[in-house]
Amino acid sequence: MAKPIKKAERIEINYNNIHWKLLRDLRAKTIQIMNSLEISNIQSIVHGSIARGDVSETSDIDVFLPAIFSSFSIEMALESSGFKVNQRVILQATPLYAIKGYIELDNQSNISFPLVKLRSVEKEFFRFGGEASLNELRNEKRITGVDKRLMLIEPTREGHVETAVIGQEELVANILEVSHSTVLDRVRALCRRDKIGRTGVFIKKELEPDETFEQAMKKLADNNPAVRRRVKFYQNRQ
Repeated sequence: MAKPIKKAERIEINYNNIHWKLLRDLRAKTIQIMNSLEISNIQSIVHGSIARGDVSETSDIDVFLPAIFSSFSIEMALESSGFKVNQRVILQATPLYAIKGYIELDNQSNISFPLVKLRSVEKEFFRFGGEASLNELRNEKRITGVDKRLMLIEPTREGHVETAVIGQEELVANILEVSHSTVLDRVRALCRRDKIGRTGVFIKKELEPDETFEQAMKKLADNNPAVRRRVKFYQNRQ
């Protein structure tokens, strides 16, 4: 697991031909997934290293839907384009965080989407890590964002420049156009994960073959007061 870098350093990284090819291949696969959703008027982003460009052989394709859509329409859009669903899971990191659906296509590719309204800090999480739209991928644009080592990745023509975030949180917030509190929240979360190891999740439920995400979430809300409060609180604020 990548460890947060806590000393203020700035390093310039040049990509070799192998890296550029890997990035092109991963982005081509990502475009196929996002395009299958766009055909059904479902807008998506990709976040993380594929958006930033600092990919590796272990990079995942993490596609996210910023708005709430019917899970049936999402699955139909994917299946209509020939994608097969490997696993469907509901996850909630903590009682305060949004409940999300995750559709795994393979060991490398997944689509996630909110099942309840997101808080501002949850929306900014994706911008913090770097998020790219389908058009930005098509135009070969790379996006500035922060990796799991808490290094700010700023794309250059030859690769990227990386700078430690810790100690420069306010500057990073301004560069990424997110709130200072979002940067501090992510720094705390990643440093805590480094200190105590990979943390668990509050809820992780794999769906039955004939069960929709909405049905599964309703069952969770009926049986779990914390889930019920999270759902009702943000429904009332809409």
